[in-house]
Amino acid sequence: MTTSGKSPIARLLDYGQSPWYDNLRRRLIEEGELARLVAEDGIRGVTSNPTIFEKAVAGEEYDAPVAERAKQGLSTEEIGWMLTTTDVAEACEVLRPVFEESGGGDGFVSLEVSPDLAHDTEGTIEQARALHQRLALPNLMVKIPATAEGVPAIEAMIGEGRNINVTLIFSLQRHAEVIDAYLSGLEHLAEAGGNLAQVNSVASFFVSRVDTEADRRLPPGHPLRGKVAVANAKLAYQLFKECFSGERWEPLAARGARLQRPLWASTSTKNPEYSDTLYIDELVGRNTVNTLAPASIEALKDHGNPQPDTIERDVEGARAVIDGLVEAGVDYDDLTATLEHEGVDAFARSYHDFLAALDKRREQLVT
Repeated sequence: MTTSGKSPIARLLDYGQSPWYDNLRRRLIEEGELARLVAEDGIRGVTSNPTIFEKAVAGEEYDAPVAERAKQGLSTEEIGWMLTTTDVAEACEVLRPVFEESGGGDGFVSLEVSPDLAHDTEGTIEQARALHQRLALPNLMVKIPATAEGVPAIEAMIGEGRNINVTLIFSLQRHAEVIDAYLSGLEHLAEAGGNLAQVNSVASFFVSRVDTEADRRLPPGHPLRGKVAVANAKLAYQLFKECFSGERWEPLAARGARLQRPLWASTSTKNPEYSDTLYIDELVGRNTVNTLAPASIEALKDHGNPQPDTIERDVEGARAVIDGLVEAGVDYDDLTATLEHEGVDAFARSYHDFLAALDKRREQLVT
């Protein structure tokens, strides 16, 4: 543990990085744990996804609202959306002071569109718009996956002035497409006379899963094992800096447009041979976000010692790692495409597992 007197998590703020909590459930809000994380550890946002809600509904903390809504005749899916939107709205209230103090630059809570819509552009647009209208909260972000079909939906929603968390980014090419969609959306909004300063977006670049898949493809003992994920993220950060400067960005910035910050997602270490704070220590950078799962929070509190601007270190080495995949017989494009496909499928499975668990609980409570 650091001896500075400040939580290692809160120290990330000193280095220009916003720590967000990758966890959301009702008890976290009702028992004051989320408020404590905000006050003591500098947590500046919350993300949620179907996997998190699937785990949350397995307990008894949702029994009362589930039973009540079931008796009213709501379907399982309707009850599911009621539970998730209620939790998100209450978390938004906890984070609202952060949103106000940061001038609207932080304090967001993310809610994901149905994973079943990952390859449905119009369906994603319709649901993202509906979620923003249903909750009508300035610090809500709706999560849209960075699939080929999701990218135009991102542009459309930014063009309507809505906050979007772009999720499931794995490749540099897709990250470039996401940034272009954000800039195009801002340009459409500017043409319509909208307020660019009220729009906020993050680009969630997934990290640890890249090493999991790359290590699976690399021979045992290969020197690139455990290095591909950090290298990929470092190059994504350089892409971010390049795109948010120059003649396309500057007119938008002059009208109050905000950066689309890179958000490092899936930063819990999966391989026990690697440091449990690897994807935090190596990715500290200004104008970024790191989403921290409960295990990462505990690891940071116990022995974390983050340092500033590590994302900028040895960028050429990062390029060499990605270039070295070819020599190692690993196809970067195939690797990242596989991860995107598996990520969409995993979220869809979790969503349906969530509904199945909720349906089972519903039946138990109303019989």
